[in-house]
Amino acid sequence: MEKPNKKTILLFYCEEAQDLASKVAAQSPLIQLQSISWRSFDDGFPNLYINDAQDIRGHHVAFLASFSKPEVIFEQLSVIYALPRLFVASFTLVLPFFPTGSFERMEEEGDVATAFTMARLLSNIPVSRGGPTSIVVYDIHALQERFYFGDHVLPCFETGIPLLKQRLHELPEANKIVIAFPDDGAWKRFHKQLDHYPMVICTKVREGDKRIVRVKEGNPAGYHVVIVDDLVQSGGTLIECQKVLKAHGAAKVSAYVTHAVFPKRSFERFTHKNDGSEEAFSYFWITDSCPHTVKAIQDKAPFEVLSLAGSISDALQI
Repeated sequence: MEKPNKKTILLFYCEEAQDLASKVAAQSPLIQLQSISWRSFDDGFPNLYINDAQDIRGHHVAFLASFSKPEVIFEQLSVIYALPRLFVASFTLVLPFFPTGSFERMEEEGDVATAFTMARLLSNIPVSRGGPTSIVVYDIHALQERFYFGDHVLPCFETGIPLLKQRLHELPEANKIVIAFPDDGAWKRFHKQLDHYPMVICTKVREGDKRIVRVKEGNPAGYHVVIVDDLVQSGGTLIECQKVLKAHGAAKVSAYVTHAVFPKRSFERFTHKNDGSEEAFSYFWITDSCPHTVKAIQDKAPFEVLSLAGSISDALQI
């Protein structure tokens, strides 16, 4: 079937996503960056202005968001709710990291599933002249979260795994790679996208008051083992997985996560110290879905950033 002609996209962005927005625009002359004045009143509440608002009428418009902390969500939602009402031809929200995705279930009465709350907020984005808003999210924590969104938006779930596969193909030991998953959840989430690699599945078992990481399936001996997960916070599980994989004979251990959250600079647990000690991780690949982390780990081994810019550019043409 013949593909429709590509459309010109006017791309707005929040302040912390400026670098990623510039990379997205560099992918295609059809993506044109637009600007918003992000100001505040004396009381701290946002004083926002969408520049050249009348000129975007009839155009396809997108907004690149980053909900990195609760205090920036309100100002970005204010813009997200305003843009579709400016008589635009269509509206797409790109939210690479869905931040409350790991809080998707209740374990006891009283727990608040904030993933559902966030999905409800986004489901109430106004309809544009072209129809419902498209919402592009990368590697959402649990696939069932797609059902949290209402019928007034169209969630589009993308993945960063093709970026990892391309990078692994470039390695000199590309034929000696094993993919490891830190738990069954990560295996269920990603194994079909990586099924041409041998696999190792780790699991946590309780020993007394401790939860210990064990190898459940597979053999890492002699291989460059790459641990794959959707996100990292403190990194404790990845460190424990690395130790058990090395103990089982892995030649090297690396890691990939789409979303490197790393609160309280927890990435420092992984940086190479240049003191002659053995480096636990050969590579640690992340994407630029969390802009603050990208700036913090710049030029710090073993981190490498695999940019989502090309994938976002393609998603804007869907």
